[in-house]
Amino acid sequence: MLTTSANQTSFMDLALEEAEKAAARGEVPVGAVLVRDGEVIARDGNRTLELSDPTAHAEILVIRSACERAASQRLPDCDLYVTLEPCPMCAGAISFARVRRLYYGAGDEKGGAVDHGTRFFCQPTCHHAPDVYSGIGATRAAGLLRSFFQAKR
Repeated sequence: MLTTSANQTSFMDLALEEAEKAAARGEVPVGAVLVRDGEVIARDGNRTLELSDPTAHAEILVIRSACERAASQRLPDCDLYVTLEPCPMCAGAISFARVRRLYYGAGDEKGGAVDHGTRFFCQPTCHHAPDVYSGIGATRAAGLLRSFFQAKR
């Protein structure tokens, strides 16, 4: 079982802040933070509506930003913190970018692809599987999502 460190909690808190900003923009409240050597190198929230781009999930945006900053398509020394279990598209990007560790908050029974659904990283065709840790900030992350979707109904 993972013991949550203060750093892991603070990085997830930053991801939750990005999720709150996404909700304020009318986006599904998902936030992500990418960390290298204890330093945040990218952070963002969902922007699919704002950018009219179905791929503009928080995870994709931070991976793109970090890869550009590193001038590399690979991020093997980076850890990703995201408030919601990644979908199949994001799990694929995490694998292709060779992210070292994935920390996520709330599980996603309908759209998740890590511990639910396709379980992307367990597939024989997956070239790289990060170390995965779930449940960090899950209550707050799930609450943001629940509030967002209740307001939409």
